[in-house]
Amino acid sequence: MTKAQAEKEIQHLRQEIERHNYHYYVLAQPLISDYEFDQLMERLLALERQFPELVTPDSPSQRVGGSVTKIFPIVTHRRPMLSLSNTYSEQELKDFYERIEKNLAREGILLFEFVAELKYDGVAVSLIYRNGLFVQGATRGDGISGDDITANLKTVRTIPLRLRTDTLSPTVMDLLSSELEVRGEVLMLKQDFQKLNAQRAETGEPLFANPRNAAAGTLKQQDSREVAKRNLTFVAYQLDSDALSDEVTHFERLELLKTLGFYLGCGVERCHSLEQIQAFLKSWEERRDTLPFEIDGAVLKLNDMRQRALLGETMKSPRWAIAYKFSARQAETKLLGVTFQVGRIGTITPVAELQPVKLAGSTISRATLHNLDEIKRLDLHVGDTVVLEKSGDVIPKVVRALPEKRPADAVAIEAPTHCPECHTPLIQPPNEVNLYCPNELDCPAQIRGRILHYASRHAMDIEHLGDAVVRQLLQANLIRDAGDLYSLDKSSLSQLERFAEKSAQNLLDAIEKSKSRSFERLIFGLGIRHVGLATARALAQRFPSIEALQHASLEDLRKTEDVGDVIAESIYSYFRKEHNLQLIEKLVRAGVTLRNTARITIENEKIKGKTFVFTGTLTQLTREEAKSLVLERGGKVSDSVSKRTHYVVAGTAAGSKLEKAQALGITVLSEAEFMNMLNHSS
Repeated sequence: MTKAQAEKEIQHLRQEIERHNYHYYVLAQPLISDYEFDQLMERLLALERQFPELVTPDSPSQRVGGSVTKIFPIVTHRRPMLSLSNTYSEQELKDFYERIEKNLAREGILLFEFVAELKYDGVAVSLIYRNGLFVQGATRGDGISGDDITANLKTVRTIPLRLRTDTLSPTVMDLLSSELEVRGEVLMLKQDFQKLNAQRAETGEPLFANPRNAAAGTLKQQDSREVAKRNLTFVAYQLDSDALSDEVTHFERLELLKTLGFYLGCGVERCHSLEQIQAFLKSWEERRDTLPFEIDGAVLKLNDMRQRALLGETMKSPRWAIAYKFSARQAETKLLGVTFQVGRIGTITPVAELQPVKLAGSTISRATLHNLDEIKRLDLHVGDTVVLEKSGDVIPKVVRALPEKRPADAVAIEAPTHCPECHTPLIQPPNEVNLYCPNELDCPAQIRGRILHYASRHAMDIEHLGDAVVRQLLQANLIRDAGDLYSLDKSSLSQLERFAEKSAQNLLDAIEKSKSRSFERLIFGLGIRHVGLATARALAQRFPSIEALQHASLEDLRKTEDVGDVIAESIYSYFRKEHNLQLIEKLVRAGVTLRNTARITIENEKIKGKTFVFTGTLTQLTREEAKSLVLERGGKVSDSVSKRTHYVVAGTAAGSKLEKAQALGITVLSEAEFMNMLNHSS
């Protein structure tokens, strides 16, 4: 095949693939089978491998480039991405409407209309198109600037890499030669969210609380291939360009977005009166559980762009729009009983067993009750009618009992006296609300929990080692603690049900890979009580090896940042127990990293040797990512502010740590200043 022939076929394949993408993801009207689509993509990939010089940025093959990014560059938005004022009541909505009516009347305007849209529970992003080509995508961030996440957004199938132009008028075609900005929400469909959480449960990873958290966490993934696996969706709700006249209304811009190939979700409606707005809200509040995605309300915007300009905006919010939040979803059901679960350190957690009830699109039969004090506060009895609430969160909660509906035979809930797993008498340490099982050596639930914690994502990150697999390994007496994982082989794994050769090899490879995890993750993975990720990092910085930590005195431990008397006692006690020392010995024999091998990988004199504390919500990085970047540059991190702190990085909603830093005269950095410091060594 000649290059000219290949170029012609490649162009045809790209058009066909994007046409089918549009019909499948935007219109939900697939024209061909998945197999036929895959064949088109395979042919395109083959031709592009043969003629790499023909690959273009808008090729469907470039949606997943596998690019890895440690730091997302900061992007300044063309115009600020303001947040909307919220209202929760019909009276506040009426006040807003009348305020608009009054202010426009002062300008001699008596006719106006709103566009009502659903409020999608996702992550706001901005997309930039030049000459019809997607060139940049960014998060909202602080409203002025956000993260450049272009590579991750390219994986979202409802974001066109090149705008559709086959049905555009010549006037609109001219518009495409200018820079266009499209704003909208990245979200995860309910079915994709449930699938993702099921996979994480299988591998022992923490579950995402709701689809919004899942979408936000996905967009911060450093590898776009991982983002692609999670099947995000983009819903467009705003089009902006200097080439667009203010005479083009918001509704007309939405129609143009649809023509350009964007997905607008559903529920867009023009309303000419308060009564029409109220009818829209009532209709969608009743139907929201039928939608494939989560919504938490509706957004009302003036349709006329010139009227918007007259009303203007405050520093935070436009005066011409408002978000109406739906009330939290509740349901009544019967409390059938309470089950007491045992955690990895023996914590006893009560769980409500409920008469199954439909709530927010799912059937609820269980809900955590946290601890016995919560049961007392709610005055719960078995047999009570209780109210469940689910406001965006996946895990529902019992918010109150209805004593007026309490049957005569309702039974008060009594605290257990013995462990439900191993029947050991329970204890309640002084000044603690929780009961504990003290049988850490032989309690099946604690053994299982410790192994799952060791294998969890923030610890040793052993893929394919979920709850079901751990249970099988324990039942077959193949392991007793995490150290025994390194003695497994294909022969022993072949005893397990549904464990084929490939499954066995995948697990063994993941276990082998865990040997090289960092020392701080190993310390966290040991599951020492009160030792979280931040404390594990501080310990790894102070003590160069597991031997040094093991033989540290209480005084040595107390000198470590963030380690007080309680944590020091817990660490000291851990290394005085024979079964823990046996675990360490197994890890030594297996060749697990048991010393701090971290090296300064990036020279940065501004950060090297300095101690940083983070407070508030960061928009460019997660808290853990920010801490890792400081450590890579030779700095230190702490969770508490003291005279030894050099810098406090303050995100949004910073609290007492910021106040303490200001009182001590410690330098406070904004997130932008911190990012600048990371990227400049002098």
